Amino acid sequence: MTPVAARYAAVRRRVEDAADLVGRDPSEVRIVAVTKTVGLEEVGAALAAGIVDFGENRVQEFLGKYGLFPQANWHFIGTLQTNKVKDVVGRAHLIHSVDSLKLLLAIAHKAQVQGVVQPVLLQVNISGEESKHGFAGREVHDVLASAFELEGVRIRGLMTMAPLGRPDEARQVFRALRELRDSLRVSAPNGVELDELSMGMTGDYQVAVEEGATIIRVGHGLFGR
Repeated sequence: MTPVAARYAAVRRRVEDAADLVGRDPSEVRIVAVTKTVGLEEVGAALAAGIVDFGENRVQEFLGKYGLFPQANWHFIGTLQTNKVKDVVGRAHLIHSVDSLKLLLAIAHKAQVQGVVQPVLLQVNISGEESKHGFAGREVHDVLASAFELEGVRIRGLMTMAPLGRPDEARQVFRALRELRDSLRVSAPNGVELDELSMGMTGDYQVAVEEGATIIRVGHGLFGR
């Protein structure tokens, strides 16, 4: 067994334990392997271990790995500038980091030009940290209403990032995102499902699973430091 395969098995066990603790089905949780700074050999090892979902933070790295490993589902998880939208739309299995209405409109326009529908998540700055991107929680309802008639995008759910190294605060952030999603489901336009919650990374993904994550983003936990 390769080191990546062994780490993947360990992550899956921890996901199963966290899901069992709160009565969830662990198959509801998708593990996205974050390949920032990860070499091609390690990506190949991850594919061989059974990982199918990968996430990249930088557009150039995303394009390169997308081209070399087209059999994988490539998620774009980093900050996306509007002038780079053309490189990601139609290629990304899911864009996690839509943090402004301007970016959402740019994605929708490019997708319509290409004749595709791009799945996206709205990034929410639940913690209110100035260093983090995203909509304030109170803004998301209005964004959903504005985006309802956009033909080029499908909003699949929400994403957030918790304060690093602070598990107790992370739990509060993850719980708040789930509660926000649940309240939005009541008032969201027909056809908006909001079925995905992308939250949790190597240091806090077990807490995220306990609080309802459907997607976790794991880098060091799979590839080492």
